[in-house]
Amino acid sequence: MLPGINGFTHDPSTLLEDAFQAVAQKQMRQLPFYRAHIPVRACCFQLFEHQWLGSMLTPWMLSLMVLPGPGQVWPMRIVGEKLALILPCGNVRFTVGEMDGCGQYLAASLMSPLEKQLSVDTMIMLAEQTARMALSLPVVDSTQPENPGRRAFFRMPVGSPEGA
Repeated sequence: MLPGINGFTHDPSTLLEDAFQAVAQKQMRQLPFYRAHIPVRACCFQLFEHQWLGSMLTPWMLSLMVLPGPGQVWPMRIVGEKLALILPCGNVRFTVGEMDGCGQYLAASLMSPLEKQLSVDTMIMLAEQTARMALSLPVVDSTQPENPGRRAFFRMPVGSPEGA
């Protein structure tokens, strides 16, 4: 049997924060894009289709993350491999990552490096809202063209009562 990644029975936020804090202290702190005022924070992790989904904020990046949930066993993958997942918000492209303390995970980079002018409160709010938005259904009007031109937007469909 091939080795796999066992799922987390409980919210992995604390494990993620500890693992990324260790990386921050040992490897990232001296880099020019490191934002020392930004905390390491795992935000809004919740189960979605039996997997943990949330966002990870660090002093150098903001990413959407997925980890295996309770009773799940993921196959071992090559770090750096790309996977596309369909979430309620749409298709999201993830990269396989791995870290001591939390094993393999999927991450979709949303901001790296972080914008210099953003405050701690703004970044935490952005991280929390990102996790929530990933699981939100998109609002789409299927009667409108995908990329309406100015005139097409005001034109009634052929055969509609108003256009007859």
